[in-house]
Amino acid sequence: MKLAFKLSLLTTLVAASVANGAYAADAKNVIFFLGDGMGPSVVTASRIYKYGEDGSLTMDTLERTARIKTFSNDAQTTDSAPSMAAYMTGVKMNNEVISMAQETIAKEPGRDANGNLGVDNCPAGGKSVPTILELAKAKGKAVGAITTTELTHATPATTFSHICNRNAQYAIAAQATPGGAGYNAALGDGVDVLMGGGRNHFTPWSTSNKYGRVDGRNLLTEFAAKGYTVAATKAEMAAAPSGKKFIGLYSTRSHLEYELDRTATPPLGEGATQPSLSEMTLKAIDLLSKNTNGYFLMVEGGRIDHALHGINAKRALTDTIAFDDAVKAAIAKIRETDPKLENTLIVVTADHDHTLAFNGYGKRGNNILDINRGYKDNQPSKDADGNTYTTLVFGNGPNRPALRSNVDSATALKDNYLQETGVRLASETHGGGDVKLLATGAGAKTFKGTLDNTKVFDLLKAAFGF
Repeated sequence: MKLAFKLSLLTTLVAASVANGAYAADAKNVIFFLGDGMGPSVVTASRIYKYGEDGSLTMDTLERTARIKTFSNDAQTTDSAPSMAAYMTGVKMNNEVISMAQETIAKEPGRDANGNLGVDNCPAGGKSVPTILELAKAKGKAVGAITTTELTHATPATTFSHICNRNAQYAIAAQATPGGAGYNAALGDGVDVLMGGGRNHFTPWSTSNKYGRVDGRNLLTEFAAKGYTVAATKAEMAAAPSGKKFIGLYSTRSHLEYELDRTATPPLGEGATQPSLSEMTLKAIDLLSKNTNGYFLMVEGGRIDHALHGINAKRALTDTIAFDDAVKAAIAKIRETDPKLENTLIVVTADHDHTLAFNGYGKRGNNILDINRGYKDNQPSKDADGNTYTTLVFGNGPNRPALRSNVDSATALKDNYLQETGVRLASETHGGGDVKLLATGAGAKTFKGTLDNTKVFDLLKAAFGF
């Protein structure tokens, strides 16, 4: 009886340890993919748009899944700062706060002499909380953060900075700059790979750079002095040597172009010189994998969120597909040296939902961006007033007609078409619904069930063996 009791107790303890992630397979490398605003309806609509109802995005094929709660410390519906920070730190914080203690109150930065938000108003003595990127760096791993937004935007910022308000982007840039005033010392000798847009936050103000830094610092010069390769274009990224740290800022001001515009002919803005998210991801893996201790890489498809705020479903779906292509490219690249992903954990998720919704009973096989056509006769569906409507709409946003009229297919399928909304607001908001997490590779088995977003941090740590 005593032996049976001991065996039973041992079985119980092992089961509990496994449930808590203590027996998770250690991952040498972790790649954390974040589709900003990529809620369930966005994923489904993107899948149908690209591959049809029977098709699959690459992220759909990852074998482990979980449902993630996204509320922040002070709001039912989160913004990107605390939702991503919850993943990166395990702490539930207030909206607009970047990787700080739970009690931190967001305080908007002030305007500098040039009218930019260059004055950090965060009170002295604020308590920061460590991020998974910082923990990985302290363990001797290479670390990186890449995004299609400004590098100082909320999502990437949560990995390498600590500040009371996400809009203090000039201060966030300084926190990432090794050895300079305001540097985040928890980054050691610096984040090994950084990519995104928003070069203006790193370069001094001038008549030709009116959104530049008021303090006159050129942070990119400071990066170069610390041994970084500095790139401004896809070509310069491709030519970067593998033995050095790297920072690539591919937009003079603001974010990278939407994927739809980056590949347009003729290209808009700076899109012709900008790398795709897949190209940035592959380059980052090349650079980080030189570290024999392994690496942590955060990859954000950030402009999904921006297109949704702008109620432009076509750009949102196109950027979601580009994000999924980056997941596909990364898995293929890693399998070249780690065929069974025994050393690498890949996590794909979103920070929050949006208000995109499906209308009507559309016929299978139809273009998801088109007007709704009934499944019985494929004829245009009509509202109560006899007008056509699109399958995709938003719960809120600026395009709420005082009196609805017909929508035709030619209009609905245009690149710049803005879907109709239920509640009229100046800009579409985030949604408060749960999002999906998908995982594969070393330690992926622990990602299951319904989880608070803060618990993902614990599972990342467990996978790393921290």
